[in-house]
Amino acid sequence: MNKLIAPSILAADFGNLQRDVEMVNNSDADWFHIDVMDGHFVPNISYGMPVIQAIKKHAKKPLDVHLMIEKPERYIETFAKIGADIITVHYESTIHLHRTLSQIEATGCKAGVVLNLTTPVSVLEDILSKCYMVLLMSINPGFGGQKFEDITYNRVKKLRKMINDQGLSTRIEIDGGVSNKNIEALVDAGADTFVAGSYIFKSNNQIETIRDLKALANS
Repeated sequence: MNKLIAPSILAADFGNLQRDVEMVNNSDADWFHIDVMDGHFVPNISYGMPVIQAIKKHAKKPLDVHLMIEKPERYIETFAKIGADIITVHYESTIHLHRTLSQIEATGCKAGVVLNLTTPVSVLEDILSKCYMVLLMSINPGFGGQKFEDITYNRVKKLRKMINDQGLSTRIEIDGGVSNKNIEALVDAGADTFVAGSYIFKSNNQIETIRDLKALANS
């Protein structure tokens, strides 16, 4: 399975958003990772529909929309309409997960589930077959620039075993503190899709940083 890099637009320069979107377009990155925060499910507020529409206008790669919001089912159709290609919702944020994933699929988007840092991966055993992707948080969600938590490696291994045991091809995405120091170990554990924000956008050469991450992941 190809290893994918998804720069997190939350770490971009919002005064030069089009420039940063074009940088991702011209890089080896595969997706745009779009973090939507509501100030309730997580303590921070990020951006909403107008900003995502602006990103979509210039983006030449898929939008991977990560909803860190309460009751995401209220907005699935809206995010699909404004350009999401993949929509992931937190297991902890919606009561009827199967229904919400079906709702995402009905819009034509790929559906995924996100697990907070200490939510056991075993809770997904009966829903994995509906998941294009599972996103494992490797930090506590809500803010960029946090330190990667090492418990993630074991969580990835457990989840990959569950996926393999069911004969599925579900992707495993990692979000939080991904860098050149841990991406190879994460691949070894079974992850294949990587969100990187501050590590990319605060680097001196963003294109080169993305290229290096992609090369390490696929080495």
